[in-house]
Amino acid sequence: MARYNPELMMVDDGQEQPKRVFGPKNPPVSEEELAKILKEENKKYNPTTGIPFSEPEGMIPSGFTPGPFPKELEKFFGPSEGVTGYKIETFTDQEGKTYNQLSVATSPTSSQTYGAAFTQGADGEFTVVSPKIPRDQGSDDEDGLDYGVGVGGGIYTASDGRKFNDPDTFAMYQANLEEKKADRKSAYDLLYSEFKQYGLEALVSPLKSLIEEGVSPSEFTLRLRETDAYKKRFAANAQRVAKGLRALSEAEYIGTEDQYQDVMRRYGMPESYYTKGELGVQSGFEKFLAGDVSAVELEDRIQTAQNRVVNSNPEVARALKEFYPGISNGDILAYVLDPANAVEQIKRKVTAAEIGGAAIQSGLKTGMTRAEELAAAGITKQQAQQGFQTVAEVAPRGSQLAEIYKQSPYTQQTAETEVFGLAGSTEASKQRKKLTQLETAAFSGSAGSGAIARERAGSF
Repeated sequence: MARYNPELMMVDDGQEQPKRVFGPKNPPVSEEELAKILKEENKKYNPTTGIPFSEPEGMIPSGFTPGPFPKELEKFFGPSEGVTGYKIETFTDQEGKTYNQLSVATSPTSSQTYGAAFTQGADGEFTVVSPKIPRDQGSDDEDGLDYGVGVGGGIYTASDGRKFNDPDTFAMYQANLEEKKADRKSAYDLLYSEFKQYGLEALVSPLKSLIEEGVSPSEFTLRLRETDAYKKRFAANAQRVAKGLRALSEAEYIGTEDQYQDVMRRYGMPESYYTKGELGVQSGFEKFLAGDVSAVELEDRIQTAQNRVVNSNPEVARALKEFYPGISNGDILAYVLDPANAVEQIKRKVTAAEIGGAAIQSGLKTGMTRAEELAAAGITKQQAQQGFQTVAEVAPRGSQLAEIYKQSPYTQQTAETEVFGLAGSTEASKQRKKLTQLETAAFSGSAGSGAIARERAGSF
């Protein structure tokens, strides 16, 4: 039976323990102090896994040297990418020879030891060896020793050249290589299939060797875009980037080419403008793509060239060539299709040519500067045709009367100013009316009013 002793604390099994002594309570902790303590404690744990770091820097397990392992060992153990620490340990085989083994870490809680053993010669060169160690089980071999590290020794070489003595480690590593290879093959097959729908599988075929290399699947497209064949097929992208434009995706690039071709076919353009060459390159479209010309703008250009120049009356084409000597019959379409020539600039020049053509039709002649001035004033082809007919009737007689009555010269340009409502049209109108009055006065009492008044009275 348990006894109670005020000087001792008794437990159920009868063993005595010292009496508990209660000391003073700890002083209260402020919120600021508590926050500081928690902050320091949190530094000891991995924020993702919640596992305590085994080293103060929280990067490698205890006993490992920070950083990747020596480059000289990569020929046996492969690249040291992702390795945050390493450790080289030594052991002695049955014959008393010393060998090394390499262990690597990739996180504070993850490390592995490679099966292959190695030595370092006096010249500093590393060599993989097969040390003799006691077997865990009996053996029929005369020396009773295994060759290699672990049971079932021997050196196993993975497909990437990495060597192992332990068959299990080798099997796991090789399986991982095969899985990555399968991923690369899937990436290649997907890329090949995507380009095949455009008839460009020949661009992808040279990349098949990447399946055997340690290339990440995400790099396949990057490698493709670095090839000379790809750069030739999508040459306009380099020019676009140089101009500050974004590069088009393969689908956008080819889709825009198809739109260009559709426009040209609908307007009966020569096939030479969109003939496909090697790898499906349509060299005539490269300048459009590089100049960021849309299919809508291309159609606008062709309409301007065909409807307003090529299919118009010959006087328009004649005026166009007179005003802009660089344009020949064969160059008219090429000129309007050149992205270097802005479409609005082209339209202004065509309008000026149409005005010049209207003057020619009326037996008159006008220069490029005057035609462009009329175009800038908003005069259309139809207005020019009507206006120049009036100018052709009025200007010769007005010039004659001005000479007869010793007045300021009345020229074709004076008539154009009034007829087309240009700046100075009020003064031109007054000058014409004065000539009319002088002629009327000279012929007062005659059957008619004078020639200029009779023929064009009320026409302005």
